[in-house]
Amino acid sequence: MAPEVSIIATSSLGDRSYLASNGKVGVVVDPQRDVDRILHLAGERGVRVTHVVETHIHNDYVSGGLDLARLTGAHYLVPAADDVHFDRTPISDGDHVAISESMRLRVIATPGHTFHHLSYVIDHMTQGEWRAVGVFTGGSLLFGTTGRTDLLGTEHADELAHHQHASANRLADLLPDGAEIWPTHGFGSFCSAGQADASESTIGREKRTNPVLRLAADAFVTETLAGLDAYPAYYAHMGVANVAGPAPVDLRPASRIDAAQLRQRIADGQWVVDLRHRKAYAASHVAGTISVGLDGPMSTWLAWMIDWGAPITLLAETPEQVADAQRELVRVGIDRPAAQSTGQPEQWVADSAELRALRMADFPALAATRAGNTPAGLRAPDVVLDVRLTNEWRAGHIDDAIHIPLPDLRKRLRDVPPGTVWVHCGSGYRAAAAGSLLANAGRDVVVIDDMFDRAATAGVTIVEEEGNE
Repeated sequence: MAPEVSIIATSSLGDRSYLASNGKVGVVVDPQRDVDRILHLAGERGVRVTHVVETHIHNDYVSGGLDLARLTGAHYLVPAADDVHFDRTPISDGDHVAISESMRLRVIATPGHTFHHLSYVIDHMTQGEWRAVGVFTGGSLLFGTTGRTDLLGTEHADELAHHQHASANRLADLLPDGAEIWPTHGFGSFCSAGQADASESTIGREKRTNPVLRLAADAFVTETLAGLDAYPAYYAHMGVANVAGPAPVDLRPASRIDAAQLRQRIADGQWVVDLRHRKAYAASHVAGTISVGLDGPMSTWLAWMIDWGAPITLLAETPEQVADAQRELVRVGIDRPAAQSTGQPEQWVADSAELRALRMADFPALAATRAGNTPAGLRAPDVVLDVRLTNEWRAGHIDDAIHIPLPDLRKRLRDVPPGTVWVHCGSGYRAAAAGSLLANAGRDVVVIDDMFDRAATAGVTIVEEEGNE
């Protein structure tokens, strides 16, 4: 039978892993650290995992490849040129790896996202000849874009961008237009140089739509480097962990704490994270906590904001939500929360005086205040704070707003001018996190819980950075 490719999506990080099989044996590509998902899928399919492959040493998550290979007895294929500290099967450009009599991997060097990046063509034996079904492209050729080229240091970004252009064009030249593309990044991942809405693609489609296959090398490099924005600070720890060989995950429940212990953790300045939806947090929360809801990319923003290694206590309505958060966090190398507590805010305190509320508004309310009609229960803003990333700000921002990206806010609280602060992002998710940081610093704050693309139609004046068109 023709190879079947199943997607294991990690939407919170914008990544995909894959299981390719013939119904009996299979290969796993770029597995996330919580490998129980992959083992469950393989068991459901009745597939024995014989090979685990990495396209590159990942910078955005801790790999589960080493552990999955240990659990299944599979061959663990890692680029030979990467200097890792564990036993693996080194693999290089031009190698062929037999998965079964009718399925093989063909290895193609595609440097760009990293220097030693590989892509894996999956070939199927049909009518006596090998035919390319598709290619696992990792952080090379993505849907409508490519992997970013600055994660190994800005000093390498230009060289790697030229490699990225050559690699993508090599794939386009080697493979038929109908070959499927299965990238690891590009679904919201900060490893992607851009974002696209496509959920699937082929070589032929990318030839028509992807700038890397439509632009000359120098033009592609200039455009790519100009579009790069900040990436999460915790990336600095991911490659180190993956080179060393990650330990198996530990998803046992974190220790439970009572109200007195929780109060002490807050008093000590520890990170106490409320995982509930921001609207529930705004209605009532424990003073001193941070809102980073489980309904969004919690692990990305939390891991980006914290001091690496800082103890984290998780608050949620149910134990299942804490377990989901732990799973998200181990993917980015935060292995064990310091503690947890579940229930409702009144159960987390000994005195209701320890509870706070956070005021919320929308962009029509902001427009009304600027017209002199401040809605009841709110104070007009002295400061409008935009906590989106730099590229978002440059594309259009509120006139007279100040800009401090969320990951920088904790260390730049003194840069926020005095007075009442109305804070916004693109949807309200990051604004709630920022609002909680500001409130904990004693600021009078209103969180704009609204989509930024509604601001202009609500009557808020939007301006662009000069030269950004």
